[in-house]
Amino acid sequence: MIKNESGIDRGVRAVLGLVAAGAGVAVGAGTLGGIVLLVVAVVLLGTAAVGFCPLYRLFGVSTCRPRTPAS
Repeated sequence: MIKNESGIDRGVRAVLGLVAAGAGVAVGAGTLGGIVLLVVAVVLLGTAAVGFCPLYRLFGVSTCRPRTPAS
């Protein structure tokens, strides 16, 4: 699995994941909205942790710098 997220992308995902988790708990973890927010939080935090986004791969997107060959 090749990483396709830059450091900035991963940081933004982590912050948004924490915000979504907090909102999910605030709304109520047992409500439909709370569950949806918590699932979104898990996905965002998971992709931030591993540096790989399956949707980026599907659409051929990468926010990483291009690799330069070693000289």
